[in-house]
Amino acid sequence: MPALTLSSGEREALERWSRRPKTAQALAQRARIVLACAARMTNADVSAQVRVTRQTVGRWRTRFLKKRLDGLLDEPRPGAPRKITDAHVERVITMTLESTPQEATHWSTRSMAKTCGLSQTAVSRIWRAFALQPHRSETFKLSKDPLFIEKVRDIVGLYLNPPDKALVLCADEKSQVQALDRTQPLLPMRPGQAERRTHDYVRHGTTSLFAALDVKSGKVIGECHRRHRAREFRKFLGTIDASVPARLDVHLILDNYGTHKTPSIRRWLVRHPRFHLHFTPTSASWMNLVERWFGLLTERQIRRGTHRSTRELEGAIMAYLTSNNKHPKPFVWTKTADEIFASIARFCQRISNSGH
Repeated sequence: MPALTLSSGEREALERWSRRPKTAQALAQRARIVLACAARMTNADVSAQVRVTRQTVGRWRTRFLKKRLDGLLDEPRPGAPRKITDAHVERVITMTLESTPQEATHWSTRSMAKTCGLSQTAVSRIWRAFALQPHRSETFKLSKDPLFIEKVRDIVGLYLNPPDKALVLCADEKSQVQALDRTQPLLPMRPGQAERRTHDYVRHGTTSLFAALDVKSGKVIGECHRRHRAREFRKFLGTIDASVPARLDVHLILDNYGTHKTPSIRRWLVRHPRFHLHFTPTSASWMNLVERWFGLLTERQIRRGTHRSTRELEGAIMAYLTSNNKHPKPFVWTKTADEIFASIARFCQRISNSGH
């Protein structure tokens, strides 16, 4: 039986491999076999200690003596040659990014597989490897407001560093909220079956919600009106004025809707000098935090609600508002103006495919 001697580097590597707790247990077992052989143990003793056959001990002793540490690693296994070449992968990616099928607006795995002569599974694997999803589409819009930079800095400054002795409110209208009732009774959820409702519905009128979100506390001042005009917005400003303590200035963040800029609103603001209006850039409603609150209202109350009258819809909206104000949770703005500009610049550079 040939003697097996280890160098310090080999012993260190074998001990490290033998201590593997979970992964590569076959390699860990081979390392323990070689370490036991290096301790001048016979194949029979090593077999009993490691709990393998003597033939297994002899195989790994011999391979280590011939190839040292490399002899303990798995050799490449024989198998079928690769069928999908780099050229196939390149063609699939190029066609996905630079062309569309004649009969559709985007590629599917089946249409791409038929065109390229590959299987649907192969196309799916290639797309998944390169994070391509032709079936998905998203929207975007960049603001063309000439005062975009100034307005962003103004509003972000209010979010991150609000003025003293003042209240920052994000105000907007959720207009034309429909009171919808299904044509047949709803089928409730059961084990193994989702809630079901008819696809058609009956309209029972609309309402508009005027809301102002307190950026600091998360509370909302709101009221519903059947119409959406400057007259209703002026009434809502009066509600805000009555709700906010007189010692505080009011900074209102608004969008550029026409009812916010009429002569009657300007006259009202002149009579109430503690109100300061800050307009978001055009096509940048994402800067108004009350829009996020409107999203929660739609998701939790309106989208799946059933309302047989406008009054019932308004009651549901105000009940949600009351519940929100009992346990308010503010939305926290985190990005600075410079970070927003940098993000927009990266996006513009990416979609224009230009380095300038």
